[in-house]
Amino acid sequence: MTQGYFITGTDTGIGKTWSTVALMHYFKNQGKTVLGMKPIASGCEEIDGQLRNADALLLQQYASIVLPYQEINPYAFALPVSPHIAAQQSGVEIVLDKVVEKYQQIAQQADVVLVEGVGGWLVPLNDHQDVADLAQKLDLPVIVVVGIRLGCINQAKLTFAALQQAGVQCHGWIASCVERDMLMRDENIHTISKSTELPLLGVLPYMQSLEPESLAKGIKSNL
Repeated sequence: MTQGYFITGTDTGIGKTWSTVALMHYFKNQGKTVLGMKPIASGCEEIDGQLRNADALLLQQYASIVLPYQEINPYAFALPVSPHIAAQQSGVEIVLDKVVEKYQQIAQQADVVLVEGVGGWLVPLNDHQDVADLAQKLDLPVIVVVGIRLGCINQAKLTFAALQQAGVQCHGWIASCVERDMLMRDENIHTISKSTELPLLGVLPYMQSLEPESLAKGIKSNL
């Protein structure tokens, strides 16, 4: 039976995609087939006449099975803005049931499927639903990526509280070290760990360029 996880984060630009790639390699190293999905993405570029998102392309690249791009990223928007605004500007409504249907199709093809959200936990997706609603519809355990930078303690605690309020199953969190010279980085991670009962699943080091195998070493063995 396929195991799925929903990857969310404390903000945008805090390492969700690199964390997802690290998890993909972690599971591949266990001998499992893995697929990644980024169902909704804004800030896409036109490649060969089709909109493509750099993060979704990475998930496609590092998967165990090559899938058509549209299965990995069914909603792709050019504008680098909140997805509900990007969708409105494109004359499109993001329908969460369509995402769930795509996930169910993909889930039949691999042992593990990692679904990366967009932005943070409460980013709007349409006029009445947000990322939290998508996670609930998918009914997958959530992994939170915390970008370790100034303000991360507050953002982590707010996100953990929102997850608890939503009543979703949270599998744990990953510390993503996104700043090279973060002051008191270990102390910040320790403070966040003390503030929650959720397990710390890994600490991903700062890197200038993506090195999946090195990142995967930062994932602990309790997944």
